[in-house]
Amino acid sequence: MMSISPRARPTGSWEHLLWTFTRLSGLALLLFGAFSLAMGFVFGGRTQLDLPGFMRWMFFPNPNHVVNSDIPDVTAGWSNAFWQIYSMLMIALASAHAMNGVRMVLEDYLKRPLAVAVLRMLIGGLWIAALIVAVYVILAS
Repeated sequence: MMSISPRARPTGSWEHLLWTFTRLSGLALLLFGAFSLAMGFVFGGRTQLDLPGFMRWMFFPNPNHVVNSDIPDVTAGWSNAFWQIYSMLMIALASAHAMNGVRMVLEDYLKRPLAVAVLRMLIGGLWIAALIVAVYVILAS
C-alpha cells in the first residue's frame, strides 16, 4: 500500500524565498485592501456611489471611474503622488503574487527543464507587460 505524504515546505533555497513571498504578499494585499476601503469611505464613496463604482474607485483610484457620481471634486483626494505610488505598489505586489502563484502551480505539472525555463520567461514577460500598462494607466489618469 502506498502512502501519500503531505508536501513539505521548501527550505533554504530560492523556492523557499518565493514561497515566503507569496504568504507575506497575501497578507500585505489584505492590508492594502483594508486601507483602500477605509479611504474610499473617507473620500465620500460611502454615500455617493453605488457598490460597483465604489469597488472600482477603492482598488483603482482613477478619477475616470467615478465621473458620473455625485462626488463634488473627485480628483482632490486621489490625484496626488501618494495615491499614484500607492496604486503602483499595490498593482506590482498583486501581479507579482499572482504570477508567482501561477508559476508554482504550472511547475508542479511540468517535468522538462526546457518547459520550465520557457514558462518562467513567459510569466516574467507577462508580469513586466502588465506593470508597464498599469503604470501608464495610473500616471495618465
